[in-house]
Amino acid sequence: MIGIRGVGANVPDFRSGSEGELAQLRERFDRDHCVRMDGFLDPELRERIIAGVEEASFYERSHGDIGLEGCMEANSTLATLLLAANDERLFRVIREITGCGPIGCFDGRVYRLEPGGEHHDSWHSDMADNRMIAMSLNLSREPYAGGVLQIRKRDSEEIVHEEPSPDPGDAIFFRIDESLRHRVTAVGGEVARTAFAGWFKSSPSFADVLRGGGWSA
Repeated sequence: MIGIRGVGANVPDFRSGSEGELAQLRERFDRDHCVRMDGFLDPELRERIIAGVEEASFYERSHGDIGLEGCMEANSTLATLLLAANDERLFRVIREITGCGPIGCFDGRVYRLEPGGEHHDSWHSDMADNRMIAMSLNLSREPYAGGVLQIRKRDSEEIVHEEPSPDPGDAIFFRIDESLRHRVTAVGGEVARTAFAGWFKSSPSFADVLRGGGWSA
């Protein structure tokens, strides 16, 4: 199984899947521009991460006409997630599944869409800052209503793929391309949609980020 496990305090370790599993994921991605990895976070690490998120502070973050969300303040939980997502072994798997070019880094944040309020996400492409593949990792402890990822062609209103809400610790990976648009539908009910989300980017390299290049997300 492909995913990330915890091997100690704040130390993640990446595990790869079989050739057969990778081939199935590659076929789904080619067809749907999107693929879901169940159990991407193992249960122990998932519970540790979700507990850290639940204790964290969030602030309102606007993306202009695209959307409004709650964004988690930088903390040790975010640092653990970014370290895990910037594993070279994960980069190799993402390239094999998606066919994207060389990956320099993963750049992301933890965000929250509250139900019944002003939080929203509109159709957009994410085509900026050397982004190639997007990832959304579900960090909601309980099931939420709505909050479905939808993908359509740029010049059509027809939905080409709709990904059901994942279980806690599941990850969704989808293509960033000028010909595509995506959005997350409104969240209903009483449970917020919380996710670690961002992009695998061609540059900068993770080494440059650690040397002080900084993030653009």
